Amino acid sequence: MLIMAVNAGSSSLKWQIYDLPAQKQVAQGVIERLGTEAALFKVKFGDEQAINKQEPITSHEQAVILILTRLKELKVVDHLAEIRAVGHRVVSGGEQFTESTKITPKVIQQIDGLSELAPLHNHIEAYYMRVFAKLLPNAQQVAVFDTSFYSTLEPVNYLYPIDKRYYDDYQVRKYGAHGTSHRHVMQQAANMLHKKVQDVNLITLHLGSGASITAIANGQAIDTSMGFTPLAGVMMGTRSGDVDPSIIPYIMKKERITDVATMIQILNQKSGLLGVSGVSNDKRDVDEAAEQGNQRAKLAQKMFVNRIVKYVGSYLALLPKQADALVFTAGIGENDPQLRADVCVALSHLGVELDATKNNVRGKEMFISTADSPIKVLLIPTNEELMIAKDTYRLLD
Repeated sequence: MLIMAVNAGSSSLKWQIYDLPAQKQVAQGVIERLGTEAALFKVKFGDEQAINKQEPITSHEQAVILILTRLKELKVVDHLAEIRAVGHRVVSGGEQFTESTKITPKVIQQIDGLSELAPLHNHIEAYYMRVFAKLLPNAQQVAVFDTSFYSTLEPVNYLYPIDKRYYDDYQVRKYGAHGTSHRHVMQQAANMLHKKVQDVNLITLHLGSGASITAIANGQAIDTSMGFTPLAGVMMGTRSGDVDPSIIPYIMKKERITDVATMIQILNQKSGLLGVSGVSNDKRDVDEAAEQGNQRAKLAQKMFVNRIVKYVGSYLALLPKQADALVFTAGIGENDPQLRADVCVALSHLGVELDATKNNVRGKEMFISTADSPIKVLLIPTNEELMIAKDTYRLLD
């Protein structure tokens, strides 16, 4: 049975098609720079066949039509009706959605209504659901929520130390993000450790342009670094992560900024690695600049590691017993051996012993700690789309 997993962003659309329950990947693709005359359409299918084409793709609906048309042209499917279901990644389900859910017009409306909690994602994701419902009317659609993994958090960890009526009246609380990725690598880690999921104790590190760290006790999330929105937590590509809230009115006064939304945009899009280095939001560019002697880039590297280490250290203390493993995943976590080494060296006094030879690898599922490390270190490529497809298959009529 063919199931399509959709991972939509404001300027990109990633997708994969799986044959379930065999979990066989049939095709995968991405549209980058969506909304421009120079969008990039990429697809892999069949026996390592691939297409990379630059072309104008100026709307989200056009993007979906193009993908479905190409699937037929490339003989990935003979008829679109072969796609029995479409699973969508949704960043925020708020408190309304604590597990993956079949999509109805009412559910789409509710997801759209939660856009305040994920302004860069939820509205776009709701729009795609409407487009797919129109173009694939016979396919069951399912929403898979990043936040649902964090429905197990206790109030002591998800509430903020402010007047509780803000939670009671407006649901101001920690929601987290990247939960689909953290859930996937947790399940993979359990397999690698030869343990049941409900027995594993982990710190999972999703380190990409967006970054989050999650503490997992007995197979359930107990805390995570992202908060009310994905702006909180560790330093990221363009996002500041945690800052003193008093900084906001202070900078607004100094810079004569009159709109809070403008200040939030600065923290979301002009901070993090980009803001500190002055070079780029891409850590590879920052690393290259640092190698050439750029002092701001070197500072950005150190601050990035510092913020990660602080969160991991606090979560190691929060777990009810010693962690089984640290798990690195996502773009930076999977492909930056030096970053992993810097983090693990800083945590070596807590029982993390990295094997330098094993660590010299990119994007491969494996142990990268020494054989006798008290806390194992795992490298596990994330696969949110597979997680989405599996949840979708489980909820099919």
